[in-house]
Amino acid sequence: MGNALAVAFRGGSVLGMTVPSLALIGLGVFYHFFPQPTALVGFGFGASLIALFIRVGGGIYTKAADLGADIVGKLEEGIPEDDPRNPGVIADNVGDNVGDCAGMGADVYESYIVTALAAVLLGTFVFLGGASALLNQPRLVPYPLTIGGIGVVASIIGGLYVRRSSKGEPMSILSGALYIAAIVAVILDAAFTLYTFRAHPLLGYALTGAVILGVAVVVIIEKITDYFTSYTYKPVKEVAEASQTGPAINFLSGFALGLRSAAPTALLLVVAIIASFIAGTYASGGNYYFGVYTTAITTMSMLSLTGIILSIDAFGPITDNANGIVEMTGVEGVREVTDKLDAVGNTTKATTKGFAIGSAALAAFSLFIAFHGEVQRYYLAKGLNPPVFNLTSPYLLIGLLIGGLLPFYYSSFLIGAVSKAGYQMVNEIRRQFREIPGLIEGKAKPDYYRCVDISTRAALRELVKPALLSILTPIAVGVILGPIALGGVLIGSVVSGVFLALLMANAGAAWDNAKKYIEAGNFGGKGTPTHAAAVSGDTVGDPFKDTAGPSINSLIKVLNTISIVFVAIFVLLHL
Repeated sequence: MGNALAVAFRGGSVLGMTVPSLALIGLGVFYHFFPQPTALVGFGFGASLIALFIRVGGGIYTKAADLGADIVGKLEEGIPEDDPRNPGVIADNVGDNVGDCAGMGADVYESYIVTALAAVLLGTFVFLGGASALLNQPRLVPYPLTIGGIGVVASIIGGLYVRRSSKGEPMSILSGALYIAAIVAVILDAAFTLYTFRAHPLLGYALTGAVILGVAVVVIIEKITDYFTSYTYKPVKEVAEASQTGPAINFLSGFALGLRSAAPTALLLVVAIIASFIAGTYASGGNYYFGVYTTAITTMSMLSLTGIILSIDAFGPITDNANGIVEMTGVEGVREVTDKLDAVGNTTKATTKGFAIGSAALAAFSLFIAFHGEVQRYYLAKGLNPPVFNLTSPYLLIGLLIGGLLPFYYSSFLIGAVSKAGYQMVNEIRRQFREIPGLIEGKAKPDYYRCVDISTRAALRELVKPALLSILTPIAVGVILGPIALGGVLIGSVVSGVFLALLMANAGAAWDNAKKYIEAGNFGGKGTPTHAAAVSGDTVGDPFKDTAGPSINSLIKVLNTISIVFVAIFVLLHL
């Protein structure tokens, strides 16, 4: 068990350490050659677009394959998951890597880049607008990147704990690595911050508090998500119990859990924003932008632990694929180990989605303030009074309505895409079972490539609509209605998008783990009507938790980065 855990974690560490390292190298090199902070906006825009394509396309690919493999394989033919007789099994396993590794990596990479971008821009506003020596601190501009670098060091130290721990429960070992990385990050960040701003202790204390708050938010979000999505706790057990009465009650129970699960994370984000903002404004003598800058540092502190978080996340698809290989090859004596690691991997994938959603929400808040600052800067440069983002403005209200609608309409494209591709996949798998002699008996091989081709074509074809919606909406609103309405779109998309993403991610993970709880022998185990009901719920939850929910993160960040890129045009058109 210990060696298998270490191997899976080392594989996950490749993704975990590469993402923040590449982000910091890219930002550092770009900032060195183009020291004007606004030049970083293009860098963030590129990261946002790539993340959107990978997250959306990968989500459609993986869930189309998963849907077809589960419906025909488990429900209709009664064969185990990852059985080599199932034509969709290879596409399903490939999809784990496309969606859970590449997709999550691109998502968090985007959050990392745009949060650093927002923090650097806000640091520039504070520095250039400093009315006193207190805020005339050029170090505020590169400071967020230093926090990120310290986080990489802390993640490496935390990862060493996993490699040296061969005994104990896998989840406890992985959690221990996260806690060690968090403690090391807090100590190093606090020491660096207090030393750097030693001439102005209040600023140092405020920034240190923001860093500690960001690390604490990571740990708490992980625990909240674990509570609502792991079958160790009561909520998921209740969903499993509800499966005894059929698919409808299973679905309603899981959906209610998803709705309820949004509340604790939302309250945590509210506390993080208020606490960091108050600390920053108090330390700076009431400076608004320093207060928001402190909130951006809280978000950067969260993302500084990306290395260890993504290492733990990528552990999930690695163990899932290992379990699939064991099933396909019939290797004896290791199934118990891979089953246990796979169950832990399901939990780590679910908790990382909570981290990604929370960090995306705080990143979007910081980006909106940066957008607001850019609008003011362009108006003042023209010698005009900047507009006020007032809730009584009809333009702002129109923007809020459009922004609130976007995550729902966007999600409809994604779930519809999985539905269409899943329909094709189900028909293809049925055709192969029907037309290939001896396939169900294991005497013939299925045509795996045909199923891979269906998923690939569907992902590329169905990517177009949500991508265009994400890119063209802020441009159209900015050109037609102006920056005030566009600001409403940005805030509206965050408010509705964060809660919708939490609902989908947590409900989907709860349905998945309720199924696994039943498969562990509870409520009758495999092959019972209860298990069939749980599989139905899991099938509905798959596009929720792996396609639509996580992709909303990319939507709200793309809207913000595009708005900042084109803000000068929007302002000039509405002077």
